[in-house]
Amino acid sequence: MKALVAGATGQTGQRIVKQLVAKNIATIALVRDLEKGKSLLPEAAELVVGDVLKPETLDSAIADATVIICATGASPSLDPTGPYKVDYEGTKNLIEAAKAKSIEHFVMVSSLCTSQFFHPLNLFWLVLYWKKKAEEYLQASGLTYTIVRPGGLKNEDNDNPVVMSSADTLSEGNIPRSKVAQTCIESLFQLQAKNKIVEIVAKPEAPEKPWPDLFANVA
Repeated sequence: MKALVAGATGQTGQRIVKQLVAKNIATIALVRDLEKGKSLLPEAAELVVGDVLKPETLDSAIADATVIICATGASPSLDPTGPYKVDYEGTKNLIEAAKAKSIEHFVMVSSLCTSQFFHPLNLFWLVLYWKKKAEEYLQASGLTYTIVRPGGLKNEDNDNPVVMSSADTLSEGNIPRSKVAQTCIESLFQLQAKNKIVEIVAKPEAPEKPWPDLFANVA
């Protein structure tokens, strides 16, 4: 297995790269700024310059990767086209590049509540709407996929067990980014994670369950 991580210098992407490297999984980190990537990511990761908004850069960036984890996301800004470009068009470009390379498994980090058009987060230039459109594009792509929809993202880690549920069954809750990263990586190894949308939060009162059971319980 060789993993390409898109959005590698983002808060969640960094954690994904670091956990992959810690597991001795060959890792390609897709970065727009090489120096920024070097300052944030472990030396064991192979850094390649590319941009999901520039599809001509993606073929060579993917190189010999066999799986892709997409952790890109539009940054808050005054640009109303940001979520459309990054969350939809960028993900679409990466999916097309993955198809051309016959990628074995495509993992996408999305968000809770993408199906709720009138959610307050859609006041940020329809960010959930465009994430949902990207999910649908991935589902129709023919690629083997896992779509991970986390609750509110926390930079601080905790020991709260992961709660995993089927699409459109969770609407609130938080989860550390480290556990989102762990979920993405575990999905690459679990047969029960293939071609599923999983929603995740972390709750102190939840029972601890092994990963195979978490994925198996999702419809």
